[in-house]
Formats: sequence, structure tokens, C-alpha cells
Amino acid sequence: MKKLNSHRIGVDSGLAHGFSDFADDGEMWDGKGERVRRVKVKFSEPFLKPPVVHLGFAMWDISNAANTRVDLAAEDISTKGFTAVFQTWGDTKVARMRANWLAIGEVENDDIWDV
Repeated sequence: MKKLNSHRIGVDSGLAHGFSDFADDGEMWDGKGERVRRVKVKFSEPFLKPPVVHLGFAMWDISNAANTRVDLAAEDISTKGFTAVFQTWGDTKVARMRANWLAIGEVENDDIWDV
């Protein structure tokens, strides 16, 4: 459990645009090559400590000709941002993917002065 030591909690959110491989027959769609995509996300302002980040699928477009295998994770979480990681394997063909994200953590408190 992350315990926040602040009277000011920041909540930031957004959309991580994963990829669109269907139009140009990219690796995620044709099933060849590296099947991982990493998307850098920056927070609108920095947190005091790395926040808790939650990811959820906003959109996924996957072929129905194979099994659906997808992994979505947040890596390298810092005070300024994180990396959203989209991954698939096997015969799964992913055309497009996007994720919503939510970050919750401590932010600067304008009422506290460091003298």
C-alpha cells in the first residue's frame, strides 16, 4: 500500500496512443518481429514521488482469426512520467490499441513553505 504523506493529492489522466499496425501491415498485425510497443507518457506536472499508475484499455482492435493475447503494463514510473507497454505473442494479430491511464500521488503543496 502506498501511503500519501501530503494534504495535497494530485490526480492526472490521459490517453496513451499505442499503435495502428493494420494500415501499413506492421509487426503487431502481421505477427512477425518484435511484438512489443512502448509509449512514453509525460504527466502534466511532476509528482513529489513516483505515483501509482493504473492502465486500462481504451480501444483494442484484434483479429478474430486467432486467440486474443494482450498484456498492458506501466513500467519505469517516475515523478515525471512512465512507459505504457503493449505486448502480444503467438498467432494473435493486433491492428490497433490505445490505453487510458490514471496517476495518483503527492504533489507540491503551495500552503507549505520551506523556509
